[in-house]
Amino acid sequence: MRRRVVAGNWKMNMIPAEAAAFAASLCDGLKETDAEVHVIPPFTDIAVVADALKGTDVFIGSQNMYHEDKGAFTGEISADMLNGLGVHSVIIGHSERRTIFSEDDTMINRKVVKALEKGLVPILCCGESLETREAGNVSEWISGQIESAFAGVGENDASKVIIAYEPIWAIGTGKVATTGQAQEVCHLIREKIKELYGEKVSEDIRILYGGSVKAENSSELFDCPDIDGGLIGGASLKPEFLDIVNA
Repeated sequence: MRRRVVAGNWKMNMIPAEAAAFAASLCDGLKETDAEVHVIPPFTDIAVVADALKGTDVFIGSQNMYHEDKGAFTGEISADMLNGLGVHSVIIGHSERRTIFSEDDTMINRKVVKALEKGLVPILCCGESLETREAGNVSEWISGQIESAFAGVGENDASKVIIAYEPIWAIGTGKVATTGQAQEVCHLIREKIKELYGEKVSEDIRILYGGSVKAENSSELFDCPDIDGGLIGGASLKPEFLDIVNA
């Protein structure tokens, strides 16, 4: 059985004092879950959130990293810097990074490879726009994102990656893919991994759904055979995050 994963992406929210207080408020509830939980605050909050969650099994994640070890890359954060803070996982390829900051498939692949090299768990995001869905090109689009992101990744490392399917049209919009739509694409992703790496890796890899996941729809989504949990945005900033974890 694949262990379920719930990852909370706080995005650009909360100053350190707010982050520490909120993490502390979640602490007792997060001690009681069997799920694998990742809390992913802004970089400036990582240290205080990690301190607040001591005594739990919660993993601390980062929302981004750069693919070089060091150098003249103003404003960027390296994998070694994240390791120095005790970070376990890192989101790579989120649609907001792709669209707002123009990260392309080549850069995303370089980040995946670097994260694995440095012992970080990539939470690799993929997803289609509404235009792509309406044009009937979802399968081709998602398959291309997966194939590009895993270029140069060996079989031993592939199953360490967590994949998050986030349809762009459902992120922060209040719209949610139907259970059938979410399961269909997550199954497609698993089949693509099977094509690239074989059945064992495809059965071992965890695939999450993200996109306006809330307490009231999480159980139904997480009951799908190819959905192993969720990458949670807005709801991860609220007490209902515990309800989603318990789902």
